[in-house]
Amino acid sequence: MASVWSQAESNGRVYYYNTVTKATQWTKPEELMTPSERALANQPWKQHASPEGRPYWYHSETKQTTWEMPEVYKNALAQSSQPPKPQMPAPQFVAGGTSSFSSQSQPRDRDDYSERIGQDRQIGYGQMDVNGTRGATFDTQNDPNYATFEEGEAAFINLLRRQKVQPDWTWEQTMRATIKDPQYRALKDPKDRKAAFEKYAVEVRLQEKDRAKERLAKLRADFGTMLRRHPEIKHYTRWKTARPIIEGETIFRSTNDDTERKQLFEEYIIELKKAHIEREAVNRKSAMDELVHILKGLDLEPYTRWAEAHNMIQADNKFQEDDKFQTLSKSDILTAFENHIKSLERTFNDERQREKNSKVRRERQNRDRFLDLLTELKAAGKIKAGTKWMHIHPEIKDDPRYTSMLGQPGSTPLDLFWDVVEEEERALRLVRNDVYDVLEDKRYEITPKTTSQEFLSLMSTDRRTAHLPSDTLDLIFARLHEKVVRRSEDDKHASERHQRRAIDALRSKIKHLSSPPVTASTTWESLRPQVAHLEEFKALENDGLRRQAFEKVIRRLKEKEEDASERNSKRDRRGGEQRNGLYDPRSAARRERATPELDIYEAERRKAMADRERQYNYKAGATGLSPPPPAASHRSSERDRHERVGSRGDRRHRERYADVDPRDDVRERDRLYATRAARGERELDYGDSSRGGGRRRRGSEGSEGSARKRIRREERRKTKTPEPVKEDLGLRSGSEEGEMVEDD
Repeated sequence: MASVWSQAESNGRVYYYNTVTKATQWTKPEELMTPSERALANQPWKQHASPEGRPYWYHSETKQTTWEMPEVYKNALAQSSQPPKPQMPAPQFVAGGTSSFSSQSQPRDRDDYSERIGQDRQIGYGQMDVNGTRGATFDTQNDPNYATFEEGEAAFINLLRRQKVQPDWTWEQTMRATIKDPQYRALKDPKDRKAAFEKYAVEVRLQEKDRAKERLAKLRADFGTMLRRHPEIKHYTRWKTARPIIEGETIFRSTNDDTERKQLFEEYIIELKKAHIEREAVNRKSAMDELVHILKGLDLEPYTRWAEAHNMIQADNKFQEDDKFQTLSKSDILTAFENHIKSLERTFNDERQREKNSKVRRERQNRDRFLDLLTELKAAGKIKAGTKWMHIHPEIKDDPRYTSMLGQPGSTPLDLFWDVVEEEERALRLVRNDVYDVLEDKRYEITPKTTSQEFLSLMSTDRRTAHLPSDTLDLIFARLHEKVVRRSEDDKHASERHQRRAIDALRSKIKHLSSPPVTASTTWESLRPQVAHLEEFKALENDGLRRQAFEKVIRRLKEKEEDASERNSKRDRRGGEQRNGLYDPRSAARRERATPELDIYEAERRKAMADRERQYNYKAGATGLSPPPPAASHRSSERDRHERVGSRGDRRHRERYADVDPRDDVRERDRLYATRAARGERELDYGDSSRGGGRRRRGSEGSEGSARKRIRREERRKTKTPEPVKEDLGLRSGSEEGEMVEDD
């Protein structure tokens, strides 16, 4: 039966391969062993060879070695005294995919092998050598047989040692010297022999190199001992100076190579230099360590300057008395100072970092405790969707978990509270969607009059919302009801706003009727047929709203008549005062220039009117009721509107001093000057003379010049009247208080 094991080679070493299990191993399988090999493999004693080639035996269990063959080993060898006839081994699978057969397989293979080997290799097998003599012939039946490849290789290397083969020999020279020895055939393959020879050459070269190193090491030690006996040789001594000192020594003459002597001397000098540097380094390190202790005793701060610290170091008694500090340079002292300051800064920063980490940890713990408080309130049902902070704050204001959060950076208690409320809101949205679905499926609409009981009864009829808590449903209903109420209020306000605009539109139409025009004495019964056909009249639902628009027009006309009559009465009264000589132009001018009394509601009223006007213009632009004024006259129209807009008190104040002419002040002053001159008084200086002495009278030059400028400015303002803005007779917004005054 064929064996499942096959023999192969890898890098010249034999291994065994199992064709069934695909396993590989270096040891020979029992199936391929001969009876003697099998007998030897089953007992603990193993044969080995010493480096000199002498065989010895080793017990694998007791670790015992002996030079004599044990009895057990002899009995195992006696079991197979006659070696069996060699059988043809299985093909050898060599790494690389090629196969080879043993050299003992067939005689024809040995003949082929004899033909392949060179002339030098055939000398040992009875062929003619180069001198024409026939070499000796050996019997291959007595070839040594070793159990392992390592034993055969060791025997072959021992042969090379016995023959004193030199490492610089060629392989052919080695073959001539060793081929007659039976141990030459300890390795069967010529490649293994050559590889063993190369290995032997490498080992011999290494041994020679080791012996040379040992010799040089001994010589170096002796040479160093000799040099140390001469203390006059320092680390700075040169070879030409030291050679005359040591050339009489026996060790100096132990070698004839002067280059080797110089090399050993230089190595010794290098050692001296290293020792000198090490001593200096030790001294310097000791001085630096002492300096560090001095710096620690100076009680420096992390922000201490170098100049201040250097003066303190120089003034220290220990630094001045100890000579080892003299070896330190200023740079060394600066380096020690910098390291000390860095350590102080590191300690300071570490302390601050620890405090910061402790603070951050404390703040995080405070937040966690406050979150636990909010969780407790949430579990108790006090925090729900829509809960306000004002409802929770009275319950937690005295809790230490809340007070510890006050004033710390990061998330505030209010932020954490809103986070919890937001979570509840997200949970409520899912429930709210189910409620919306129920309302949509049942086609139920919530109105402002819907009650909570109706809503809860509706939700209880559906399985999607029947299990929901009543508090949740009440909250959803409150929000839906609030939204409905707000929508109804918005609709109501929109309708009221639309009604006001319709009233203003009808008022504007009534105001601008031309045939016949509306007066303060016009009645609604007489005016109604004239405006009944207008679209603005039909836009209002009842006569009460239409009468309201008419009353606004009549009230405005009466106010204008009252203002006009008041102005006329003031003008007549001022004319009488002038005729009687009781009118004082200066007091009138001062009253005109006086700042009117501040109205605290003026700014709010104007802002409200401007907002209404802006909103109206924006919406009217889309409806076409009252287009905005042209861009070119926008500035003048704004100025005119602000002049017209105001309270009645401001308008009356302007009308009170509207007829006072500043030129009357100048005319009266000229009349007084002329009267005084007629009485022989000195003519007043109007500023034409170059005389510069004396005090000026008040109002002589500066007042007169300012009065003239004011007169010219008033004349320009009156003469340059802005062109009237051409506007469509549209709608203008207004109210009972701060009404927009339209052009007459």
